[in-house]
Amino acid sequence: MLKFSYHLFFPLILLINTSVFTQTSEEKINNLTEEINQLDQQKEQLYQKLETYKLTKLREDLYKYGLPKANDNEEIIHHAAMSLVYSEPHEQAKWVAHIILPDIINGKTGRTNDFREDSLVKTGSATEIDYFLKTKKEDGNYEYDGFGYDRGHLAPSADFRWSKKALSESYFYSNMSPQLAEFNREKWGELEDILRGYIYNNPTTQLYVVTGPLLNDTLPKIERSVNKVSIPAYYYKVVMDLTNQKAIGFIMPNQKINYPLNNYAVSIDEVETATGIDFFYQVEDEQENALESQKNITDWLPEKQKNDVQPLYQPDLPKGVYNTIQAKRLMGSNRKVTIAGTVVSSKETRNGHLFLNLDINYPNHIFTIAIWKQNILNFSYNPHDMLLHQTIYVTGKIADFDGIPTMILDNEKAIEIQAKEKYKLVIGDED
Repeated sequence: MLKFSYHLFFPLILLINTSVFTQTSEEKINNLTEEINQLDQQKEQLYQKLETYKLTKLREDLYKYGLPKANDNEEIIHHAAMSLVYSEPHEQAKWVAHIILPDIINGKTGRTNDFREDSLVKTGSATEIDYFLKTKKEDGNYEYDGFGYDRGHLAPSADFRWSKKALSESYFYSNMSPQLAEFNREKWGELEDILRGYIYNNPTTQLYVVTGPLLNDTLPKIERSVNKVSIPAYYYKVVMDLTNQKAIGFIMPNQKINYPLNNYAVSIDEVETATGIDFFYQVEDEQENALESQKNITDWLPEKQKNDVQPLYQPDLPKGVYNTIQAKRLMGSNRKVTIAGTVVSSKETRNGHLFLNLDINYPNHIFTIAIWKQNILNFSYNPHDMLLHQTIYVTGKIADFDGIPTMILDNEKAIEIQAKEKYKLVIGDED
């Protein structure tokens, strides 16, 4: 009779058991990678659900406070993160309302450029062929024949970079209006950037924004457009911060703008007068009246721009005196001219040279006075202390310093300090 030897078979049993549970390094990597992929999928699903909840909350807030009052014959079209009233005679929105959320701070969704017709506009919205023609060439590339205007967003796509759905919907043609490139890509874009910057500086609030063109029956059309899209002469934007009880409006001409934004800051009341639209009518009356009368742009500017002032209105100046906007075209003329402006900042370099900026602070400065160290002794006063915040006339030749009109002064005789005056501002004057 054979006897079973436990000691003989134990190593073999142990070997079999450990081989079952032992994994190679490659198998461990593959298994862990699979777990991570599953977690990523779950995370993406949670982010999508979170985005849905945020869009729902946004619409609740927008419908509660952010929509203008529609006329009886107007239909409000609602999308995921913006609402609008479409003007069929002009083939663009009369207004578009949206909210800028603090989520833009960490938003990473980029431009989609998926311009398309808005199917919710029952009469049909504008389309691609209202702005340009596209012809496919033999090599497969496209040749574009533009009609001279950007497809300007009313509610900017960058305001929705936290949501793929909302950002994509901002490319509906119902959210487009024909804007000159030098307007859309410059001053209009600067205004949009400032509002997003406001959120960066105030991350616990959200901005209610309504944007649109000033529409009337006399506007010209894009003649080559199929639907004859109107070309607005002016655009408006109204903004409200309920958390901090601030509001402001802007009316800006559809053209190249040389003046700073504070030239175009108005109260919401003034925009309502210009448009006939009752904007934030759902806000309690007393609060609405207080908000819609405000127009203090310094509340909205980055800290470094808060001391900027508007250049003096050229027609108000004496003959032969130019404002700081005009200085650039006189740069390098090698003749003495007189420039008028307000000294908003000064800087003394480590070498002792003094630079005074008129109207607009560095780094956006548009005209500078330079006084070299050896010439400061020719002044009977300290130029920084005496001239800061003063409106002055300064006479001399204008040199080109890295593209900035700069006047180099030897003594105080070139400077005439002006009495404080209130200068007129006319919206749209860009001579």
